[in-house]
Amino acid sequence: MSPAAHRTILFVCLHGAAKSVLAAEALDRLARARGLDLAADFAGTAPDADIAPAVLQTLGAEGVDLRGTRPRRVTAHDVAGAWRVITFGCDLGAAAAAGAAIERWDDVPAVSADLPLARAAIEARVRALVDEAAGQRGSNSERK
Repeated sequence: MSPAAHRTILFVCLHGAAKSVLAAEALDRLARARGLDLAADFAGTAPDADIAPAVLQTLGAEGVDLRGTRPRRVTAHDVAGAWRVITFGCDLGAAAAAGAAIERWDDVPAVSADLPLARAAIEARVRALVDEAAGQRGSNSERK
């Protein structure tokens, strides 16, 4: 695909340390497997200092190295540059004014309560998102 077709999906959760990280990893993995020109980014509205230890451990056991990766605060620039913005139970505040459509996935269970359940819910939603993007490959109806 041409660089103009590159699409970034921004995942945002409160702390930028668990749900958004899991969603970004799933999107990158599933898009790569399907040969889609999608990229994931993640951020938080009130970022923690580090990615949640359970998330680091789970993804690390699967070969995903997040050492040195830190949660960061979402910006209006992030939102404006995204093809899609997906939030997990948080309000983007001023960053929402960037004009991107925001999709809320507020029904995902808390990672701290049940990581496998939360991850399964995220994976199912991301898989549907990748299927949708695959159906739009090469169409003129792409958002950005």
